[in-house]
Amino acid sequence: MEHGNQSKVNEFILLGLSQAREAQLFLFFLFLLFYSLILPGNILIIVTIRTDPRLGSPMYFFLANLAFLDICYCSVTPPKMLTDFFYDRNTISYKGCMAQLFFLHWLGGSEVFLLLGMAIDRYVAICHPLHYTSVVSRPACSVMVILFWCLGFVHSIIQVVLIVPLPFCGPNEVDNFFCDITQIVKLACTDTYDLEFFMFINSGLSALISFTLLIISYVILLIKVRTGSTEGKSKAASTCITHIIIVVVMFGPAIFMYCRPFQESPLDKLVAIFHSTVFPLMNPMIYTMRNKEIKHAMRKLASHLSFARVHLQVNCDENEFPHGGENKGHVCSNYKAQCQKDLP
Repeated sequence: MEHGNQSKVNEFILLGLSQAREAQLFLFFLFLLFYSLILPGNILIIVTIRTDPRLGSPMYFFLANLAFLDICYCSVTPPKMLTDFFYDRNTISYKGCMAQLFFLHWLGGSEVFLLLGMAIDRYVAICHPLHYTSVVSRPACSVMVILFWCLGFVHSIIQVVLIVPLPFCGPNEVDNFFCDITQIVKLACTDTYDLEFFMFINSGLSALISFTLLIISYVILLIKVRTGSTEGKSKAASTCITHIIIVVVMFGPAIFMYCRPFQESPLDKLVAIFHSTVFPLMNPMIYTMRNKEIKHAMRKLASHLSFARVHLQVNCDENEFPHGGENKGHVCSNYKAQCQKDLP
């Protein structure tokens, strides 16, 4: 604490998930496994979409941006949580706490708007297919993604601007493994009822409304697909169902955390773990398992990488080919062609 005209908290103590050393070690390896799967999974989606020309539609452009947001989102709290498992007293500075809060809501808010954009993309593709290429063009998609990031920034900065002036002069223990508005506001040394109500509207109610609108829109699209022509019906329905799963996985924990006006629950930590660590892993898993085009593109990418590895292994040194000269080049060419032919 610093004492002057007003006491000020310099750091917050994160109580974490468990105080037992054995449990901490188990959780460390468990979340390290999750984290080591999240990054390669989302990076693989981005690389696959970027390298395959057949995945150049706006839907896959939005998906690549969603994967990038997941990478950024799961890099805010898990690294700090993993390092804290090795320390008896886990603390975070006041500025670090505000930074965590800001980036969590900036990235989370941007994902919400991106999911709304993906719903608009599916609406135009299913309901107005003749105007799809002109309405949802690549420049329009790029502008939309930039707009989503800006809207997420506005959503987050409003909360930070309202929290920073709060006086923190008393308890500084946060009963969680990261800083969030639901824990930090309760530590302020002043009446925060009006602020809590505003945060409930800004985070909780807005998430509930967005979730409701997304579910209604996808249900309407599913009904339209089922009652429409048979061409492309299965693919469109599968895409809508996949998006519904992503929406439920993302919004479920957020609604639980922010739609209860700052009331504590025994499930808070469990839901926070799922929201900040587990659900970003669901994005690549769901899309990979349910999308045939992405699975085919990934197999093609793996084939290219395999051929590149084989190509590097082909040694055209004269010592390995007794014929030398033209025979050497002919044998190398035939070997490489055979390798490429054998690839799946």
